Amino acid sequence: MIVTMKDTTWEVRPEFPRPDFARADWHNLNGAWRFAFDPEDVGLAQSWPVDGPPGERTIVVPFSWASPLSGIGEDVRGVGWYTRDVAWQPQHRDGRVILRFGAVDYRADVWVNGVHVGSHEGGYAPFDLDITPAWRRDGDNRIVVRVEDYDLPHQTRGKQGYGEIRGIWQPVWLEGRPANHLLAVRFVTHLDGTVDVSGTIRVHRRGRARLTFSFPDGGVAHAVELALPEAGEAPFATSFRVEEPRLWSPDDPYLYEGVVRLCTMADGADETDGAGEADSAGEIDEVRTYFGIREIRAERWDGRPYRWLLLNGKPVFLNGTLDQSFHPEGFFTFPSDEVMRDEIWRLKRLGLNCVRIHIKPEDPRKLYWADKLGILVMADMPCFWGEPTEAARSAYLREAEAVIHRDFNHPSIFAWVMFNETWGLFSHVDGRRVYTEETKAWVREVYRWAKRLDPTRLVEDNSACNYDHVESDLNTWHFYIHGYEAVRDHVAHAVERTYPGSDWNYAEGYVQSDAPLMNSECGAVWGVEGSAGDSDLAWHYHYMLNEFRRHDKLCGFVFTEFHDVVNEWNGYYRLDRSDKDFGYPWFDPSLSLRTFHQPDFLVLDGPPCRTVKPGETVRVPVWKSSFTDTHHGHDLRLRWYVWYDHFGQRRIVAAGERMVHWDGYGVAPLGEIEAAMPGEDALAVLVVRLETPDGRVVAANFTTFDVQSGVPGGQYDLPGRWWSVAPHAYTEASFPLAWRALGGHKANFAHAGAVTYEVALPGIGPLRQLNGIDIFFEASAKMVLPKDERRDAVDVAAHDYMQGDRVDPGRNPNSYFMTDEQRHPSWLEVYVDGERVAAACLPDDPADARGVLSWHYQPQTRRLEEAGSYGYLQRVTVPSRLLPRIVEKGGLTLTLAVPGARSGGEAWCRRADGLAAGLAADAGAGQSGGLALYGRNAGRYPMDIVVWGY
Repeated sequence: MIVTMKDTTWEVRPEFPRPDFARADWHNLNGAWRFAFDPEDVGLAQSWPVDGPPGERTIVVPFSWASPLSGIGEDVRGVGWYTRDVAWQPQHRDGRVILRFGAVDYRADVWVNGVHVGSHEGGYAPFDLDITPAWRRDGDNRIVVRVEDYDLPHQTRGKQGYGEIRGIWQPVWLEGRPANHLLAVRFVTHLDGTVDVSGTIRVHRRGRARLTFSFPDGGVAHAVELALPEAGEAPFATSFRVEEPRLWSPDDPYLYEGVVRLCTMADGADETDGAGEADSAGEIDEVRTYFGIREIRAERWDGRPYRWLLLNGKPVFLNGTLDQSFHPEGFFTFPSDEVMRDEIWRLKRLGLNCVRIHIKPEDPRKLYWADKLGILVMADMPCFWGEPTEAARSAYLREAEAVIHRDFNHPSIFAWVMFNETWGLFSHVDGRRVYTEETKAWVREVYRWAKRLDPTRLVEDNSACNYDHVESDLNTWHFYIHGYEAVRDHVAHAVERTYPGSDWNYAEGYVQSDAPLMNSECGAVWGVEGSAGDSDLAWHYHYMLNEFRRHDKLCGFVFTEFHDVVNEWNGYYRLDRSDKDFGYPWFDPSLSLRTFHQPDFLVLDGPPCRTVKPGETVRVPVWKSSFTDTHHGHDLRLRWYVWYDHFGQRRIVAAGERMVHWDGYGVAPLGEIEAAMPGEDALAVLVVRLETPDGRVVAANFTTFDVQSGVPGGQYDLPGRWWSVAPHAYTEASFPLAWRALGGHKANFAHAGAVTYEVALPGIGPLRQLNGIDIFFEASAKMVLPKDERRDAVDVAAHDYMQGDRVDPGRNPNSYFMTDEQRHPSWLEVYVDGERVAAACLPDDPADARGVLSWHYQPQTRRLEEAGSYGYLQRVTVPSRLLPRIVEKGGLTLTLAVPGARSGGEAWCRRADGLAAGLAADAGAGQSGGLALYGRNAGRYPMDIVVWGY
């Protein structure tokens, strides 16, 4: 159905909802339905089941009635009614008409032409209704659906605080099937190409049948003869073999696509022909499907006393992220198949091979794209938020079983996560929240029950943040810790405490097996007092991954998170899916986010930045971490160099290379790199690359050093003389708001105004020896956040983020928005002794890994102060006509001005730098972009304002 909303017309989810089990005979019911709330719950007593709800209000299915895309956009608990008139005739003359719902939250009752055809309870599981007796094949039919959603404590709700799932929120469609038809087909694959198949047939007519499997790419043309009993469900089992199987993996996500066909003959009818087609007395049910041949196991490798994860018999390191699977307009329903495809592509683009889909059974079409494009999926079950009552347990098990059955054939799914962070598992006992022994035993039984349902995958009992596993195939833990030393010590502690019999990370009375150790949530966001708000991720992310790859026992991580959500700003991407800029290529062109997600990794064992003296020799241990055999047995080149920026010019001060023999999985030392630091104040960067003999980069990493001379005014390799003035040492400022940060090494100025420095230049003469004066400084725009104006600072502790509380990130005292596609430019004019001598566009107010000094000199670990912020190096040459006067008075007056928004400067800045497409909504809208100046221990250039006479 074509729907028009907000001047936009689109066909609502026109593709078949289940690409893993697709029939050709179907009718899409997505689109506009008549809708009404029933706050007094009077519909049942009136004629609503027959006539539908009164009124002309419409809703767009399949979007939650709380979401904007539904056209309703009201978060209302209670009862909602849907109705739609449909005329449709299935292809099979005497076949069945099946009404299918992807998911409805929470209880649904359905009528067709006034006949109650069925009901379902559970917000995440699919359900089908055979509506054949009520369906009019040659006329109009009225479908009426009553949904109630009261957020009861036993309901499986997941993380709906971001945006409530209410009512129909997954596709709805009609399906035509012959009397005898396939209900389910399950593939269990083996690495030798053997495929075991089982399933269920719905029988309405007894008789003989042939079940055929055709997968041309695998050379499969398999058939089995069946005798169908009286009406009911008939199981079947068979197997076939794919010759020379091509194994599914994230690097090669190969799918065997084909058809399963059920050909039924009534008793006494002729046999089917060789092609498997029934004669006129029979009927055919055909389902298009696919499978991938892959195997996931946890085993010991090469004599290690602990287990690793093996994909297709080889070790794999999981580079993963947490996906809340939330869309700002559709909430937990995606607007289109293309959007779901792009979600998986965005993961692949970052070099990730794993995603944990968080507390939400994923849309089958998004799982299809995970299968098709290649990403490993940890699939969470949705939790309930009340106590583990009998009602909650039974509702949970019913939905979990349905989800496991629905998603069994997706090769991308390698693990089921049954619970998260013990949510819903605490009971109130004597005024305390207690994880009771009875509940622990039940969780253990849930783990074992899931293993019986699906022995082909790993099962995790509870993704633990309270160190409270009971029995699990994965020994995972969560941490949100900020600060290099704290992260290093914590990860090392987790590794040291992981061994069979250890009680670490397990509930009281339970101990570890040798299950693989893996982090399943991590980041800095909750490791900062009051949360990190919207701040740079790149600095912490770099050293955290370096620590993960330093330990042989650790099998992977899940970073929180894929993209921002409504109250968390710690994603690789923004909520609108725009990019964040981590800044890594500035250190070396070979570096990017993908670099740190490669199976071959270079570990540089040390802090991300350390303070050293000019000319000091540093030593950096290097380790290899290898989880691919691509280069095993080969000699590779380990190449390194040290560079620093010298007033706008990159200088290489040390370099070297040697050959290393790259062999074996896991972590091993590669020796030390020894290098001399620059002889002046500098931010030195050590880049290490692993290259093939022909120069292709296999792995790369970097670390930094603040070369600190301690000389007042700095020590620089400059001919002539120089003088320095700190950014905070101004004599006058006319900005409406000004403040210092980072121990006074950064000065901020809001909106429009000017700041003036009186710079004394002792010993500058005589004039005959002076050729020129250049002024260097680091500057950026300054976006003013509410917290900067000291208004409405947010008390984060008072908000329940898990239940979806909304907070402006600009009110968080730790926020300094990370660099992204949005630009906040400012126009800077430079005056010397009252004459304008230069003007420049300051493109943004950025914060990312490039702000090394702003990170290195953070005053506290648990709080952030403009962390990662940095500017752009400015070089201003003073016109020669001004030099005599400057020499005569022995100094100069430097004024840095940001004119008012109407000056036209910022508009020119936006045009000149091509920033218009990326401008923030408030940029240039009545206020200027401000100014930030960075001193010796802030930003990325270790200097104050430097005046150089030469």
